[in-house]
Amino acid sequence: MSTIDAPERAAQPIPGPAPRLLVIQAPYYEQVVSGMRRGAEKVFAEAGAFHQTVDVAGGYELPAALRMALTQTQERYDGYLLLGCVVKGETDHYTFICDAICHGVMRIADETGAAIGLGLLTVDTLQQAIARAAEDRHNKGVEAAHALLGQVALRRRWGL
Repeated sequence: MSTIDAPERAAQPIPGPAPRLLVIQAPYYEQVVSGMRRGAEKVFAEAGAFHQTVDVAGGYELPAALRMALTQTQERYDGYLLLGCVVKGETDHYTFICDAICHGVMRIADETGAAIGLGLLTVDTLQQAIARAAEDRHNKGVEAAHALLGQVALRRRWGL
């Protein structure tokens, strides 16, 4: 979904107890990721969801941290929001990193059926990322939070 045609929406009600969510963020680009997180937190507040946030070094670490969160036994979460940003440089490194993150997250989602929202910006310039993390209706953290809450609601509907 592009930023321009993203629909405006209110947080959907989630049946049952307030959702417990884990935000895993890679704040390498602090301004960008914190902007997306603030957008997501507004959506979570509207939905009455509780959340915790943990940091990882960079986007490449997001799938491994997600796997660790899913297998740890101390705390259980209803869903997971991953936030990060990868800005294209002069080498192929960008492509390898973006592919690894997306394939890693998709593999975990497919294997586990976990409710996951992926707010990973893959942009050509830092300015593009800043625009997608602004406090407006185009904030990609907001979109990822809505997607996550939709997955949580679907899991509950199906008794998962």
